[in-house]
Amino acid sequence: MPRLAANLTMLFTEFPFLDRFERAARAGFKGVEFLFPYAYEPRDIRARLEQFDLQLVLHNLPAGDWDAGERGIACHPDRAGEFREGVERAIDYAGALGVKQLNCLVGKTPTDVPAAQVHETLVDNLHRASQRLKEAGIKLLIEPINRYDIPGFHLHRTDQALALIDEVGGGNLFLQYDIYHAQRTEGELAATLQKHLHRIAHVQVADNPGRNEPGTGEINFPFLFGHLDRLGYAGWIGCEYKPAVATEIGLDWIQRIAK
Repeated sequence: MPRLAANLTMLFTEFPFLDRFERAARAGFKGVEFLFPYAYEPRDIRARLEQFDLQLVLHNLPAGDWDAGERGIACHPDRAGEFREGVERAIDYAGALGVKQLNCLVGKTPTDVPAAQVHETLVDNLHRASQRLKEAGIKLLIEPINRYDIPGFHLHRTDQALALIDEVGGGNLFLQYDIYHAQRTEGELAATLQKHLHRIAHVQVADNPGRNEPGTGEINFPFLFGHLDRLGYAGWIGCEYKPAVATEIGLDWIQRIAK
């Protein structure tokens, strides 16, 4: 069975955030992930991780005003200072929580800035962040997100992300491969995983259509999980889906599909 991490931003949402750690552990998860820890004190999150013997696999860098619709600021030239401050804050939390990889949501493409300036800003921000995280012993990840769910998201294809990683350089920038987003944008899931596995630091799953649990849509997850095993993928698989009903009702997919 693959190493599955419960995404606490999307799973167990019937419970207050700090109570979701216990629910994840009760359901058999050994790892968890979530979007952001910054609304909570690190000691409070760490206490839950230790109490329920859970590993925090991943969280994101600060991504601007989420409630106002922002989905990252790394490609915004007028937010470079804020981005750098966010990197430092993320490192502080990661150090306190034992996190070894952080994801950067690059944001929606600014519409009032020349494309060359947007690109230059993104490359510079990612280079600085990846090297700062390297000093702290943390990997930096970037994630392509489909433009059906988030219109205007700047990074939306695997090949675009890999070209960006090459341009940034420095050896500490990796791909977060979300199977749901990749299916919506480009398909070719098995071939992409096989070709680029050495550059993929984290995998996330949800089925399509609907972004519900694996087994509810068109994606052949038994094959893909077996494919990842055959390729030797040793990382975590984050369960970043919207339960079709309630989280615990739908967890039978793990035994049916991921065993």
